[in-house]
Amino acid sequence: MNSNHGWMAGLLLGFAAAISTMPSDAMAQPPTIRSGEVVPRDVREIYDRGLQYLATTQTETGAWAGTGENGPGVTGMALMVLLASGEDPNFGLYSNHVRRALRNIITQQHAATGIYGQNSMYHHGFAMLALAEAYGTVDDRNLWAGTEANRRSIGVSLELGVRASITSQKKNSVGGWRYGPDSTDADTSVSGAVLVGLLAARNAGIEVPDEVIDKAIQYFTSMTSDGGQVGYSGGFGGMDESFARISIATLCYSVARRKDLKQFKATIAYLSKRLESSGQDHYAEYTRYYQAQALFQGDVEAWEKWNKLLVRQLKASQSPDGSFKGQFGPTVGTSMSLLALALNYRFLPIYER
Repeated sequence: MNSNHGWMAGLLLGFAAAISTMPSDAMAQPPTIRSGEVVPRDVREIYDRGLQYLATTQTETGAWAGTGENGPGVTGMALMVLLASGEDPNFGLYSNHVRRALRNIITQQHAATGIYGQNSMYHHGFAMLALAEAYGTVDDRNLWAGTEANRRSIGVSLELGVRASITSQKKNSVGGWRYGPDSTDADTSVSGAVLVGLLAARNAGIEVPDEVIDKAIQYFTSMTSDGGQVGYSGGFGGMDESFARISIATLCYSVARRKDLKQFKATIAYLSKRLESSGQDHYAEYTRYYQAQALFQGDVEAWEKWNKLLVRQLKASQSPDGSFKGQFGPTVGTSMSLLALALNYRFLPIYER
């Protein structure tokens, strides 16, 4: 397996997160879905222990090294965990960790192409998502204090990343994305990672043309069956029951404001009818991460039921040091598990409806 693709390239399940672009007056949150509500004790204890693990394992360069996968996408995931904690990102307990992670991501962006990391569109998508969540929240004036001058700001880096994503899509025959920026084919896993990053950037105020979103959504509709299952690449051949892929498509339809599509209705119905049978596969932490966002965006009552199952599963599987094991190492496993749980906090735009 090409190391440039890293942990993502081996995942047929794929990655995506949900970022809300729905105006508040268009879809008001029900009374039970408000930021600032009391978070259950089990949730707080699980999250705090995992957060401490990530804080203590970050390197001075801002990355997370050690066993497992690493790179700007992984750093971005851990950064989102820090941002979702509710601590002030500029002066709070983890403010130094936040700045180190942001500097690490930005310095890994190729100056000419705008791609984050070693030509992996998985890492690019998640790095872009993390920067979009930090944009407007983290004060750029403090970001590079005491380091080399003339570094990119969060906004400039994010704009460059968006342009790189658009350039990559133009080379793609079906309007999606694949492992490398020059790929001419696509899969729903990589496409979900990049598309959600673009939607997050647009939500943060960065210009993303409608035609870019439309082409990507058309790709997802072409990969969604009437029954709600979602193919991986090259059509429906080899389609199986992948809760992760179904969740990715559900998220993309939701955050792109396409809930009127029959494909969205099919995928959310598929997930909502199978709450207890999901999240048990080999890549459980990834599936939980996707499904948490998809259910919250698509069927909040189903999410509330599923979330109770999630808390029990995570409480039973968390290691004594606060980490969670995963196929691609404890940093990825811990970050994705905590991000699935972070819907209970809803401090970031990605946890709003």
